[in-house]
Amino acid sequence: MSKPARQIAFEILLKIERDKAYSNLAVDSAVKAYSPDSTDCAFISRLVYGVTERKITLDYIISRNLQQPINKLKKDVLVILRLGVYQIIFSDKIPTSAAVNESVKLTKVNKCHYASGLVNAVLRKVGDVGFNLPEDLSNTERISILYSAPEEFVKFLSYHYGEENAEAFLKSALEPKKIFIRVNTVKITPDELKSLLENEGVTVKETVLSNAFEIEVNKAVYELDAFKKGYFHVEDISSQLCVEALSPTENSKVLDICAAPGGKTFTMAQYMENKGDLYSCDIYESRTKLIKDGAERLGLNCVKTIVNDATIFNPEIPECDYVLCDVPCSGLGIIGKKPEIKYKKLDDIKELLPIQRKILNTTSEYVKKGGRLVYSTCSVNPNENRKICDAFLKDNEDFYTVKVLPEIERTVDEGDYLTLMMHKNNCDGFFIAVFERK
Repeated sequence: MSKPARQIAFEILLKIERDKAYSNLAVDSAVKAYSPDSTDCAFISRLVYGVTERKITLDYIISRNLQQPINKLKKDVLVILRLGVYQIIFSDKIPTSAAVNESVKLTKVNKCHYASGLVNAVLRKVGDVGFNLPEDLSNTERISILYSAPEEFVKFLSYHYGEENAEAFLKSALEPKKIFIRVNTVKITPDELKSLLENEGVTVKETVLSNAFEIEVNKAVYELDAFKKGYFHVEDISSQLCVEALSPTENSKVLDICAAPGGKTFTMAQYMENKGDLYSCDIYESRTKLIKDGAERLGLNCVKTIVNDATIFNPEIPECDYVLCDVPCSGLGIIGKKPEIKYKKLDDIKELLPIQRKILNTTSEYVKKGGRLVYSTCSVNPNENRKICDAFLKDNEDFYTVKVLPEIERTVDEGDYLTLMMHKNNCDGFFIAVFERK
């Protein structure tokens, strides 16, 4: 038997707060456990992602209307207050009275009845005074509170990309998420897929890439008949541009060294017209199975999955004409989809840098002379990106850079490299570098 949507949202948010669980995984788990109807499911997702991505803003509003320090509140009470404030300030369709009453109910159902008076008083006050920022804040403080990003992260982005771009990037991360798909040209043409999708009630929009669409759909993508028939896969434009930068050709040998869940592998196979050998690797067998299953759905039989540790050279992998090295990273470019990432300490990223450098150096050994190597991350942190690439070039004099997609608009000048930004390129934050072997 399913629980009320707000109760499910409360339990998910408490799990995220206590266990540092990822919001997308926690939502998926709860939906499977309680099987809410589609309307409730959408409401739960909106509450969980909304509260998670606006946590700093919500805590600021709560603090301004609370007589005690916010860190004195128990986690369950704080989560209830965040849920209530989010509904009052950021949900136009929910009356303040409903948000207050339902939040008070949550205190009683979840053994926090002692806090029902406090929750009632704070939320009513928020409903009366709304959300306004004082004029004496610094720009960093204002951006931090307004777009719910730690001040350290705001300063970091401002230093590397300028304050205007930092603000625009963080603002765009809070905007509704877009769904991009890649046409499986092995099975269908873009025009044919567009017609099929529109017949299924899907809104289809053109993008910067001829074989990619932005779609709006009122049900799960995997429920679409066109998806079941393998006519497309979901993939952000940033990842598709990454494959465009590699541009593998038919009858070539291609390697995707850190491939799961497989979106770039599938797009590469389509560039190859499903002819040649595409080695798609991941360190975990469960993840290579995801790739294998996806390739089977799409009918891409040139894909060969390999369980492989990217940090260690594998003599069983042959030299290849085209190699993609999309390394594990901080994910700072995808905070719009995984908002909890922006709250992590930037110092934690330092642990990734030697791994990224090692994977790139190891992967370069698979590139044939005259072959092409692409290094990429879904991060906007230059330490993970151009600094890794500059170090690679110093260590490997037989490689040189090629300018990445010169027609794409740049946020900052990085020479031959390219950092895609949400607000500038209508896609995830993403870094791409192209090398060729002499």
